[in-house]
Amino acid sequence: MSVPPPGYPQPGYGPPPAYGGPPPYGPPGYGVRPYGQPGYGPPPYGPPGYGPPPGYGPPPGYGAPPGYGPGPVPGALKPGIIPLRPLTLSEIFNGSVGYIRTNPKATLGLTAMVVVVMQIISLAATVGPLASYERVSIDQPDTPHFGVMGAWLASVAGGLLVTWLGSMLLSGMLTVIVGRAVFGSSISIGETWAKIRGRLLPLLGLAAVEAAVLGALVGLVVVFVAVVAALGNGVAAVLLGIPLVLAVIAVAVYLYTVVLFAPVLIVLERLSVIDAITRSFSLVRNGFWRVLGIRVLTYIVASVVSGAVAAPFSIVSQVMMVGGVSTGALLAGTTIAAIGGAIGQIITAPFNAGVIVLLYTDRRMRAEAFDLVLQSGAAGGSYAGTSTDNLWLTRPA
Repeated sequence: MSVPPPGYPQPGYGPPPAYGGPPPYGPPGYGVRPYGQPGYGPPPYGPPGYGPPPGYGPPPGYGAPPGYGPGPVPGALKPGIIPLRPLTLSEIFNGSVGYIRTNPKATLGLTAMVVVVMQIISLAATVGPLASYERVSIDQPDTPHFGVMGAWLASVAGGLLVTWLGSMLLSGMLTVIVGRAVFGSSISIGETWAKIRGRLLPLLGLAAVEAAVLGALVGLVVVFVAVVAALGNGVAAVLLGIPLVLAVIAVAVYLYTVVLFAPVLIVLERLSVIDAITRSFSLVRNGFWRVLGIRVLTYIVASVVSGAVAAPFSIVSQVMMVGGVSTGALLAGTTIAAIGGAIGQIITAPFNAGVIVLLYTDRRMRAEAFDLVLQSGAAGGSYAGTSTDNLWLTRPA
């Protein structure tokens, strides 16, 4: 074994180079730095240079855009039929069915009363002129009966008007029930009427405004086509009339969508007719296509269900009308068809109203952070009192 030359430290003797003692031979700076100098002490864990270099990190603005998040929080507060946060389509549909289950007496009871009255009035408006026509046709078989036909058309128009007004009234009453069901509380038929009674005039005013606008649009088409046809150019009337009809339909759909929440606003936020129309437009404006799509899907679902329920009654009605040519058979068939339509409407009308109210609630949550207001109100007191009704107001009561 070779022996190191004199002056060299013996192997294995003395303190390690990093813990004091004379610095070993080597390049300058090698070994322990003098006490108190910068960098004194053992080196950091890991190899030299371990860790990200200075300034390393994600570029500025990296990450999710503002307002973007992981989606609905599963643990959101849910005192009633919906979680108090922006809603998905399934939650809107489930909530619309859920409030019927939680309060079937008020929901189906009110719907049945209003629908039965509407059907009786509409049926009477149809049956009366038909019975008169039968008597007159027997007494004067060869005479045109324009007066009877005019009376029949007028009665049909009156029946449609009653149906429109009744639907508006029913929508307002069901809105009150849904507003309470959001917080998990129920309401009786008497309490519902007491809440809606003071809002009947604004609801009827809204129905009148909608009827006037629709009548103006239809009248515009009829007058235009009639004028063009009177000028002796029937082909031009058809060629110009078809695009005009399509344009009027598009305008009607747009107007129907932007004022969809007006009845809800009249009832829950207690607004006037003009204020309700204006506010409905502002709520729908930035979510028009979503509102329209959900409303169309709701209409399709309700139509399928209503048609399936009314189908057996409609088949019996058609058989009776085909089997007999008398007015009695026609009246009996019409009555049976009306019964089927009433049953289908009793089932689907609450669902339609629930979707509109919950879609309105969703739009307020997305546009106004209304979910925070509802959460604060639900967490701060009873769910079953009138205190929750004031949470829907846009200004303190």
